[in-house]
Amino acid sequence: MEFANKEYLFLLLLIIPYLLWYLMYRKKTEPTMRMSDTFAFRYAPKSWKVRLMPIQLLLRLAVFTLVVIVMARPQTHNSWKTRTVEGIDIMLAMDVSTSMLAEDLKPNRIEAAKQVAAEFISGRPDDNIGLTIFAGEAFTQCPMTTDHSSLINLLQNVRTDIAARGLIQDGTAIGMGLANAVSRLKSSKAKSKVVILLTDGSNNMGDISPMTAADIAKSLGIRVYTIGVGTNGTARYPYPVGGSVQYINLPVEIDTKTLGDIASTTEGDFYRATNTSELHKIYKEIDKLEKSKLSVTKFSKRHEAYQPFAMAAAIALLLEILLRITVFRRIP
Repeated sequence: MEFANKEYLFLLLLIIPYLLWYLMYRKKTEPTMRMSDTFAFRYAPKSWKVRLMPIQLLLRLAVFTLVVIVMARPQTHNSWKTRTVEGIDIMLAMDVSTSMLAEDLKPNRIEAAKQVAAEFISGRPDDNIGLTIFAGEAFTQCPMTTDHSSLINLLQNVRTDIAARGLIQDGTAIGMGLANAVSRLKSSKAKSKVVILLTDGSNNMGDISPMTAADIAKSLGIRVYTIGVGTNGTARYPYPVGGSVQYINLPVEIDTKTLGDIASTTEGDFYRATNTSELHKIYKEIDKLEKSKLSVTKFSKRHEAYQPFAMAAAIALLLEILLRITVFRRIP
């Protein structure tokens, strides 16, 4: 049995000063009858009422103790389970090149990828998850963390105009993106390490080739799941002209062979998403494949157990009052 409000149990210390008052001062305040000499009553037997009078004190103490226990909210446990959560370390590597603005996924590739990734993160509260973004270059947007609220906020702030603003080069450096994600996992001590790489193009930038990065991942025991996003054929793309935006159809060129080779080299899987619905299904499939392992965490279902103590306190109080006004009634 446990107590939800343990601090109330300190009230039981009030019993000590009450007992001191009862033994030392209470008799001085009770009515007495003066007698010239009590020698004749020295050996007189005590009546049963006199012998039972301390029962009133015991009943009062019992009522106070039981009321304090009720206030402390005793609780019992009727079911126990032991389980441990050993999370998986996951790095998301997301393509943020300008081609991710294509609208073959709704509302566009980058927003669809962000939405589905955020749902994936929210569904894995025990995992360390980080985020790498890449275009012509790659950098870590968020290192691995279990603070998923902060991670999702950083994910939502990802934009495809970082190349246009001159922060990084435009293009698609798949090898650099994968290498950056792998570098974040190399010192991980988790039994399962995973990279989920999402891109809509072919490797055309960077100093590290995709297969070199895949070999590094394999040597470190990192599994890579690759996702190619984009419809087959051409995709509607917003192209800025002057102060306005015109839509053109761009060919979708995804290097499925390289993405497949990366996945097979690292014992992962390659997926192809031509619409937002398929992207949802892919992340759900990865979620099923990469389940967290269980270890030792205590879980129990609690029930309030104050009712017997409350009933006993009520009975003791009524009994004390009844004895006081009947058997132990005083007439001063």
